[in-house]
Amino acid sequence: MRIAVDAMGGDNAPKAIVEGVVLAAKEFKEMEFILYGNETAIKQYLTGEPNIKIVHTDEKINSEDDPVRSVRRKKNASMVLAAQAVKNKEADALFSAGNTGALLTAGLLIIGRIKGIDRPGLLVTMPVITEAEKTFNLMDVGANADTKPENIHQYAILGSEYAKFVQGISNPTVGLLNNGTEENKGNDITKRAHQLLKAEPSINFIGNVEARELLSGVADVVVTDGYTGNAVLKTIEGTALSMMQLLKKAVYDNGPKAKVGGLLLKDSLSGMKDVLDYSKHGGSVLFGVKAPVVKTHGSTGKEAVYYTIKQIHEMLASKVIDDLVNQFEAKQADLDNLEG
Repeated sequence: MRIAVDAMGGDNAPKAIVEGVVLAAKEFKEMEFILYGNETAIKQYLTGEPNIKIVHTDEKINSEDDPVRSVRRKKNASMVLAAQAVKNKEADALFSAGNTGALLTAGLLIIGRIKGIDRPGLLVTMPVITEAEKTFNLMDVGANADTKPENIHQYAILGSEYAKFVQGISNPTVGLLNNGTEENKGNDITKRAHQLLKAEPSINFIGNVEARELLSGVADVVVTDGYTGNAVLKTIEGTALSMMQLLKKAVYDNGPKAKVGGLLLKDSLSGMKDVLDYSKHGGSVLFGVKAPVVKTHGSTGKEAVYYTIKQIHEMLASKVIDDLVNQFEAKQADLDNLEG
C-alpha cells in the first residue's frame, strides 16, 4: 500500500501532516508514504521511519487559489504531483489537508472518475451519539452543489458499498435526507430521487429521514445533494462547538460550586467531546474516482491525520474501489450494449 501525501496542504503544514504520517508509519509498517513538498521543511519532523519517502517540490496550491486554474497551471505543486503519482500507479491513494476545490479537481481531472459514475461525491463518516462506536455516512457533503436525482441514486449505491466493504455492515440501511418522512415530501429532486432509491434492488432503502434524526443513527447511509449536505455538516460542527462553549461558560461563570461540579464532570465532558469529534472517523472521501482521494480539515492536527490514514488503510485493504469499478463498468457496458 502506497499513499501519496500532499505534505504542504493545510493551515498547519507540513508539521501536522508529517507528524501524523509518522504516527501512521510506525503502526502500518506495510504501508509506504510518499510525501510531496519542501524536503527541508519536511525532514525536520521525521524520526527515521524507513517507509517514508520525500519527493521535493517548492510549489504548492494555497487555500485562496482558484481550484481549476491552480491544478492546470501549477504542474509541480505538491498536490498535483501526488495526484499524478496515483494516476501513474506509483501510489494507491491520495491524501491532502489542502484546498478542497483543488483536491476535488485533481481527483476528477487527473485521477479520473469511475466509468458509469456521473459525479463523484464527498462522503464523511459521522458519530451516532446514542450508541458508542456507531457511525453513519453522509454523502454528498459539498462536491456538487447542483445535483440531479440520478446523482443521489448513485450516492446511495456508493455509500452502501463503503459501509459494506470498509465498515463491515452486511446490509446497511439507506435514508434520503428530506424535510419530512412521508414519501411525497420534498422538492422535485428529492421526490424523483426517492422513486429511484425505492426501485434500486442493491440497497436497503428505508425512505426519507429528517436532519434532527441523523445523530441518533436513523440510517447507516444518508444521501442528499452537495449543497444541503455541506450545510448540514457545518451546522453539526457549529452546534457541537457551541455546546462545548456553553458548558464551559456555565462552569466558569457560576461560582465555586459550578467549578467543583465541572471538575468532577471533566472526564465525562472530555468523552462527550470525543464523541462529537468526527475527525476520529477519518476524512472526507471523494467517492467515485478510480482511487481513494481523502481530505481532512485544513486546520487539522497530527491525530486527525493519523485517523485519516487509518481510514485509507481500511479502504485499500477492503478493495472497495476495485469492487465499484467492476460494478459500475459492468452496468455501463450493459447500457452500451442496449443502446448498440
